Amino acid sequence: MDFQDKVILITGAGAGIGEAAALAFAKKGAKVVCNSVSESAKKVAGEIRDRGGESLFVQGDISDKEAVARVLDQTMQTYKRLDVLVNNAGIVLGGTIENTTLEDFHRTLDVNVIGTFLMSQGAVDIMKRQGGGRIVHVSSVAGIKGHVNRLAYSASKGAVIAMTKAMALELCHDNIQVNCVCPGTTLTPSLRERIRTSADPKLAMEQFCARQPIGRLGTPEEIAQAILFAASHKAGFMTGSILSIDGGMTM
Repeated sequence: MDFQDKVILITGAGAGIGEAAALAFAKKGAKVVCNSVSESAKKVAGEIRDRGGESLFVQGDISDKEAVARVLDQTMQTYKRLDVLVNNAGIVLGGTIENTTLEDFHRTLDVNVIGTFLMSQGAVDIMKRQGGGRIVHVSSVAGIKGHVNRLAYSASKGAVIAMTKAMALELCHDNIQVNCVCPGTTLTPSLRERIRTSADPKLAMEQFCARQPIGRLGTPEEIAQAILFAASHKAGFMTGSILSIDGGMTM
């Protein structure tokens, strides 16, 4: 997969899957725009430049329309085009149907769904004017099968899957392909911290691993490779597809 001189914009690029994807795209020759709500992606952009690549850090909350416009404007001012958008940013808030607060439900949808919508809407405008592009949404197996104590998160990721199919159908004649990657349980820094601070870290790790028939957790680098494939010319006949990278969780 060659992304030489392609411009890739990744939201939530400061850690975990987003960071791994940013580094992987850069290794393949891409110019990578790293976005995060905090300054966490600044170090990722710096690491890419230290390795001889090209990268831009743009801070912004993707649930905010003005911030989204700023991210896209700075991308275009710097690189003049946008070849691939990876909608990776997301939040995970616990809660069941009985105890999820309206505030938490709204915040989850704001970031995971509205943010994906706003970024995609702006990117589509750019991609149509330049003759095409690729959009990759990062959803979750929670959007396919649901998870206990993750009501809002599961609902939001299910919405991203539905959005993928609708967008793909609408945009297939504009040379814009839209696909979705659904990771299973992945050993990101946030999950490591949840395990470390649990009452019994060893038991917590065993329980997380037991979710997957393959018997282990995924790595951010493995998920990143699925994102790169979905964004590449090798996936030229693929649009509206939902790729489950989950160790067999959804079998």
